[in-house]
Amino acid sequence: MSLAQVETVAPEETGGSLGRDAWRRLRRNPVAIVGAILVIMFVALALLAPWLAPYPPDKPVGQVTPTSIPGPSAEHWFGLDDLGRDEFSRVLWGARWSLVIGVVSLLLGLIGGMVLGLLAGAFGGWVDGLVMRLVDIMLSVPGLLFAIGIAAMLGSGLDAVMIAIAVVNVPIFARLLRGQMLAQRQSDYVLAAKAVGVRRRRIVLGHVLPNSLTPVIVQGTLTLAVAIVDAAGLAFLGLSSNDPSIPEWGRMLADTQRYLSSAPLLAVFPGLAIIIAALGFTLLGESLREALDPKYRR
Repeated sequence: MSLAQVETVAPEETGGSLGRDAWRRLRRNPVAIVGAILVIMFVALALLAPWLAPYPPDKPVGQVTPTSIPGPSAEHWFGLDDLGRDEFSRVLWGARWSLVIGVVSLLLGLIGGMVLGLLAGAFGGWVDGLVMRLVDIMLSVPGLLFAIGIAAMLGSGLDAVMIAIAVVNVPIFARLLRGQMLAQRQSDYVLAAKAVGVRRRRIVLGHVLPNSLTPVIVQGTLTLAVAIVDAAGLAFLGLSSNDPSIPEWGRMLADTQRYLSSAPLLAVFPGLAIIIAALGFTLLGESLREALDPKYRR
Protein backbone atom coordinates (compact mmCIF):
# COMPACT_ATOMS: atom_id res chain seq x y z
CA MET A 1 0.00 0.00 0.00
CA SER A 2 1.41 3.38 -1.02
CA LEU A 3 1.44 6.53 1.09
CA ALA A 4 -1.22 8.10 -1.15
CA GLN A 5 -3.46 5.08 -0.63
CA VAL A 6 -2.99 5.29 3.13
CA GLU A 7 -3.98 8.97 3.22
CA THR A 8 -7.10 8.36 1.11
CA VAL A 9 -8.08 5.25 3.01
CA ALA A 10 -11.72 4.21 3.32
CA PRO A 11 -12.67 6.08 6.55
CA GLU A 12 -13.33 9.22 4.48
CA GLU A 13 -15.77 7.32 2.27
CA THR A 14 -17.24 5.60 5.28
CA GLY A 15 -17.59 8.97 6.97
CA GLY A 16 -19.64 10.23 4.03
CA SER A 17 -21.85 7.15 4.10
CA LEU A 18 -22.21 7.46 7.87
CA GLY A 19 -23.20 11.11 7.48
CA ARG A 20 -25.90 10.31 4.94
CA ASP A 21 -27.22 7.47 7.07
CA ALA A 22 -27.24 9.67 10.17
CA TRP A 23 -29.12 12.43 8.31
CA ARG A 24 -31.69 9.88 7.12
CA ARG A 25 -32.17 8.56 10.64
CA LEU A 26 -32.52 12.08 12.05
CA ARG A 27 -35.18 13.02 9.51
CA ARG A 28 -37.22 9.99 10.49
CA ASN A 29 -36.81 10.51 14.22
CA PRO A 30 -39.63 12.64 15.73
CA VAL A 31 -37.55 13.27 18.86
CA ALA A 32 -34.77 14.76 16.72
CA ILE A 33 -37.28 16.93 14.86
CA VAL A 34 -38.76 18.27 18.11
CA GLY A 35 -35.30 18.92 19.52
CA ALA A 36 -34.18 20.71 16.35
CA ILE A 37 -37.30 22.89 16.37
CA LEU A 38 -36.73 23.89 20.00
CA VAL A 39 -33.05 24.63 19.38
CA ILE A 40 -33.77 26.68 16.27
CA MET A 41 -36.48 28.60 18.11
CA PHE A 42 -34.17 29.28 21.06
CA VAL A 43 -31.29 30.45 18.86
CA ALA A 44 -33.58 32.59 16.70
CA LEU A 45 -35.13 34.31 19.72
CA ALA A 46 -31.70 34.93 21.21
CA LEU A 47 -30.29 36.43 18.02
CA LEU A 48 -33.39 38.51 17.24
CA ALA A 49 -34.05 39.69 20.81
CA PRO A 50 -33.12 43.35 20.10
CA TRP A 51 -35.76 43.48 17.36
CA LEU A 52 -38.43 41.24 18.92
CA ALA A 53 -38.41 42.73 22.42
CA PRO A 54 -41.13 45.42 22.57
CA TYR A 55 -39.49 47.28 25.47
CA PRO A 56 -35.96 47.83 26.82
CA PRO A 57 -35.14 45.02 29.28
CA ASP A 58 -33.52 47.35 31.84
CA LYS A 59 -36.00 50.23 32.07
CA PRO A 60 -39.32 50.41 33.97
CA VAL A 61 -42.34 50.72 31.70
CA GLY A 62 -45.14 50.55 34.29
CA GLN A 63 -46.11 51.19 37.90
CA VAL A 64 -45.88 48.38 40.46
CA THR A 65 -46.13 48.04 44.25
CA PRO A 66 -44.92 45.24 46.54
CA THR A 67 -48.52 43.99 46.81
CA SER A 68 -49.68 44.73 43.27
CA ILE A 69 -47.61 43.55 40.31
CA PRO A 70 -49.59 43.59 37.04
CA GLY A 71 -49.84 40.23 35.30
CA PRO A 72 -50.07 39.41 31.58
CA SER A 73 -51.98 41.90 29.44
CA ALA A 74 -52.27 43.00 25.83
CA GLU A 75 -49.44 45.51 26.29
CA HIS A 76 -47.22 43.29 28.43
CA TRP A 77 -47.64 39.65 27.43
CA PHE A 78 -45.80 38.25 30.46
CA GLY A 79 -46.67 41.14 32.78
CA LEU A 80 -44.21 43.33 34.68
CA ASP A 81 -41.51 42.36 37.14
CA ASP A 82 -41.00 43.77 40.63
CA LEU A 83 -39.31 46.91 39.23
CA GLY A 84 -41.89 47.58 36.54
CA ARG A 85 -39.85 46.18 33.64
CA ASP A 86 -41.46 44.19 30.84
CA GLU A 87 -41.08 40.49 31.65
CA PHE A 88 -41.45 39.31 28.05
CA SER A 89 -38.59 41.54 26.90
CA ARG A 90 -36.41 40.31 29.74
CA VAL A 91 -37.08 36.67 28.92
CA LEU A 92 -36.09 37.30 25.28
CA TRP A 93 -32.87 39.05 26.28
CA GLY A 94 -32.27 36.29 28.83
CA ALA A 95 -32.15 33.81 25.95
CA ARG A 96 -29.42 35.92 24.39
CA TRP A 97 -27.31 35.93 27.56
CA SER A 98 -27.90 32.21 28.12
CA LEU A 99 -26.76 31.44 24.58
CA VAL A 100 -23.62 33.55 24.98
CA ILE A 101 -22.72 31.98 28.33
CA GLY A 102 -23.46 28.46 27.11
CA VAL A 103 -21.52 28.74 23.85
CA VAL A 104 -18.48 30.50 25.34
CA SER A 105 -18.22 28.08 28.28
CA LEU A 106 -18.68 25.14 25.91
CA LEU A 107 -15.91 26.34 23.59
CA LEU A 108 -13.51 26.95 26.47
CA GLY A 109 -14.24 23.55 27.99
CA LEU A 110 -14.01 21.86 24.58
CA ILE A 111 -10.63 23.40 23.79
CA GLY A 112 -9.21 22.55 27.21
CA GLY A 113 -10.59 19.01 27.12
CA MET A 114 -9.33 18.38 23.58
CA VAL A 115 -5.84 19.52 24.52
CA LEU A 116 -5.70 17.12 27.48
CA GLY A 117 -7.36 14.30 25.54
CA LEU A 118 -5.00 14.78 22.60
CA LEU A 119 -1.96 14.64 24.85
CA ALA A 120 -3.17 11.49 26.60
CA GLY A 121 -4.32 9.74 23.44
CA ALA A 122 -1.33 10.65 21.30
CA PHE A 123 1.57 10.01 23.71
CA GLY A 124 0.21 7.39 26.09
CA GLY A 125 2.55 6.09 28.79
CA TRP A 126 3.30 8.40 31.70
CA VAL A 127 1.68 11.37 29.92
CA ASP A 128 -1.58 9.44 29.66
CA GLY A 129 -1.34 8.41 33.31
CA LEU A 130 -0.66 11.95 34.50
CA VAL A 131 -3.49 13.48 32.47
CA MET A 132 -5.99 10.82 33.51
CA ARG A 133 -5.15 11.20 37.20
CA LEU A 134 -5.80 14.94 36.86
CA VAL A 135 -9.07 14.18 35.11
CA ASP A 136 -10.06 11.69 37.83
CA ILE A 137 -9.42 14.31 40.51
CA MET A 138 -11.62 16.82 38.71
CA LEU A 139 -14.39 14.26 38.17
CA SER A 140 -14.33 13.24 41.84
CA VAL A 141 -16.09 16.52 42.75
CA PRO A 142 -19.76 16.91 41.73
CA GLY A 143 -20.00 19.21 38.73
CA LEU A 144 -22.29 21.91 40.11
CA LEU A 145 -20.43 21.98 43.43
CA PHE A 146 -17.13 22.30 41.55
CA ALA A 147 -18.55 25.18 39.48
CA ILE A 148 -19.84 26.95 42.60
CA GLY A 149 -16.41 26.74 44.22
CA ILE A 150 -14.62 28.10 41.14
CA ALA A 151 -17.14 30.91 40.62
CA ALA A 152 -16.94 31.89 44.30
CA MET A 153 -13.14 31.90 44.14
CA LEU A 154 -13.04 34.05 40.99
CA GLY A 155 -15.71 36.46 42.23
CA SER A 156 -19.14 37.33 40.91
CA GLY A 157 -19.44 38.07 37.21
CA LEU A 158 -20.25 36.55 33.85
CA ASP A 159 -16.58 35.78 33.19
CA ALA A 160 -16.38 33.78 36.43
CA VAL A 161 -19.51 31.82 35.50
CA MET A 162 -18.23 30.95 32.02
CA ILE A 163 -14.81 29.90 33.33
CA ALA A 164 -16.37 27.81 36.11
CA ILE A 165 -18.67 25.94 33.72
CA ALA A 166 -15.82 25.46 31.24
CA VAL A 167 -13.50 23.95 33.86
CA VAL A 168 -16.22 21.50 34.90
CA ASN A 169 -16.60 20.33 31.29
CA VAL A 170 -12.87 19.92 30.57
CA PRO A 171 -12.50 16.40 32.07
CA ILE A 172 -15.61 15.17 30.24
CA PHE A 173 -14.23 16.06 26.82
CA ALA A 174 -10.70 14.96 27.76
CA ARG A 175 -11.75 11.45 28.79
CA LEU A 176 -14.05 11.04 25.78
CA LEU A 177 -11.46 12.14 23.21
CA ARG A 178 -8.73 10.09 24.85
CA GLY A 179 -10.87 6.95 24.73
CA GLN A 180 -11.76 7.47 21.09
CA MET A 181 -8.15 8.08 20.11
CA LEU A 182 -6.95 4.96 21.91
CA ALA A 183 -9.54 2.95 20.01
CA GLN A 184 -8.55 4.53 16.68
CA ARG A 185 -4.86 3.81 17.27
CA GLN A 186 -5.56 0.08 16.88
CA SER A 187 -7.37 0.53 13.56
CA ASP A 188 -6.07 -1.04 10.37
CA TYR A 189 -5.47 2.27 8.61
CA VAL A 190 -3.21 3.44 11.46
CA LEU A 191 -1.20 0.22 11.37
CA ALA A 192 -0.90 0.54 7.58
CA ALA A 193 0.27 4.14 7.88
CA LYS A 194 2.92 3.13 10.40
CA ALA A 195 4.04 0.29 8.13
CA VAL A 196 4.77 2.64 5.23
CA GLY A 197 6.60 5.11 7.44
CA VAL A 198 4.10 7.92 7.94
CA ARG A 199 5.22 10.19 10.76
CA ARG A 200 3.49 9.88 14.11
CA ARG A 201 2.39 13.52 14.19
CA ARG A 202 0.81 13.19 10.75
CA ILE A 203 -1.04 10.04 11.76
CA VAL A 204 -2.38 11.61 14.96
CA LEU A 205 -3.40 14.99 13.54
CA GLY A 206 -4.38 13.88 10.07
CA HIS A 207 -6.20 10.61 10.75
CA VAL A 208 -6.70 9.61 14.39
CA LEU A 209 -7.92 12.99 15.66
CA PRO A 210 -10.45 13.70 12.84
CA ASN A 211 -11.93 10.21 13.14
CA SER A 212 -12.30 10.66 16.92
CA LEU A 213 -14.21 13.95 16.90
CA THR A 214 -17.74 12.76 16.13
CA PRO A 215 -18.59 11.61 19.71
CA VAL A 216 -16.99 14.80 21.05
CA ILE A 217 -19.24 16.97 18.87
CA VAL A 218 -22.31 15.03 19.98
CA GLN A 219 -21.26 15.41 23.62
CA GLY A 220 -20.87 19.14 23.00
CA THR A 221 -24.55 19.39 22.09
CA LEU A 222 -25.54 17.66 25.33
CA THR A 223 -23.07 19.74 27.34
CA LEU A 224 -24.60 22.96 26.03
CA ALA A 225 -27.88 22.01 27.69
CA VAL A 226 -26.09 21.37 30.98
CA ALA A 227 -24.20 24.67 30.64
CA ILE A 228 -27.46 26.61 30.32
CA VAL A 229 -28.86 24.96 33.44
CA ASP A 230 -25.61 25.45 35.38
CA ALA A 231 -25.45 29.12 34.37
CA ALA A 232 -29.00 29.62 35.62
CA GLY A 233 -28.15 27.81 38.86
CA LEU A 234 -25.08 29.95 39.51
CA ALA A 235 -27.06 33.12 38.77
CA PHE A 236 -29.81 31.94 41.11
CA LEU A 237 -27.20 31.56 43.88
CA GLY A 238 -25.93 35.09 43.27
CA LEU A 239 -22.60 34.06 41.73
CA SER A 240 -23.22 35.69 38.37
CA SER A 241 -23.20 39.37 37.42
CA ASN A 242 -24.32 41.85 40.07
CA ASP A 243 -25.69 44.19 37.40
CA PRO A 244 -29.50 44.12 37.84
CA SER A 245 -29.99 45.35 34.28
CA ILE A 246 -28.64 42.08 32.82
CA PRO A 247 -31.67 39.79 32.36
CA GLU A 248 -30.36 36.33 33.26
CA TRP A 249 -32.98 33.64 33.71
CA GLY A 250 -31.46 32.36 36.96
CA ARG A 251 -31.22 35.87 38.37
CA MET A 252 -34.85 36.50 37.39
CA LEU A 253 -35.90 33.41 39.34
CA ALA A 254 -33.94 34.53 42.38
CA ASP A 255 -35.46 38.02 42.29
CA THR A 256 -39.03 36.68 42.28
CA GLN A 257 -38.79 34.49 45.40
CA ARG A 258 -40.33 37.07 47.68
CA TYR A 259 -43.20 37.67 45.23
CA LEU A 260 -44.27 34.06 44.67
CA SER A 261 -47.51 34.54 46.61
CA SER A 262 -48.56 37.75 44.80
CA ALA A 263 -47.05 37.18 41.33
CA PRO A 264 -46.16 33.51 40.79
CA LEU A 265 -46.00 33.92 37.00
CA LEU A 266 -42.77 35.86 37.39
CA ALA A 267 -41.09 32.55 38.25
CA VAL A 268 -43.01 30.48 35.70
CA PHE A 269 -41.84 32.24 32.52
CA PRO A 270 -38.04 32.16 33.08
CA GLY A 271 -38.34 28.65 34.52
CA LEU A 272 -40.13 27.44 31.39
CA ALA A 273 -37.53 29.15 29.23
CA ILE A 274 -34.72 27.25 30.98
CA ILE A 275 -36.59 23.95 30.65
CA ILE A 276 -37.40 24.41 26.95
CA ALA A 277 -33.86 25.47 26.01
CA ALA A 278 -32.23 22.60 27.91
CA LEU A 279 -34.81 20.12 26.60
CA GLY A 280 -34.16 21.11 23.00
CA PHE A 281 -30.40 20.58 23.17
CA THR A 282 -30.84 17.35 25.13
CA LEU A 283 -33.28 15.84 22.64
CA LEU A 284 -31.14 16.86 19.68
CA GLY A 285 -27.94 15.60 21.33
CA GLU A 286 -29.43 12.22 22.22
CA SER A 287 -30.80 11.87 18.70
CA LEU A 288 -27.40 12.67 17.21
CA ARG A 289 -25.81 10.07 19.48
CA GLU A 290 -28.28 7.41 18.37
CA ALA A 291 -27.87 8.35 14.70
CA LEU A 292 -24.07 8.24 14.78
CA ASP A 293 -23.53 5.35 17.20
CA PRO A 294 -22.78 2.10 15.27
CA LYS A 295 -24.69 0.11 17.91
CA TYR A 296 -27.94 1.66 16.68
CA ARG A 297 -27.25 1.17 12.98
CA ARG A 298 -28.88 -1.77 11.21
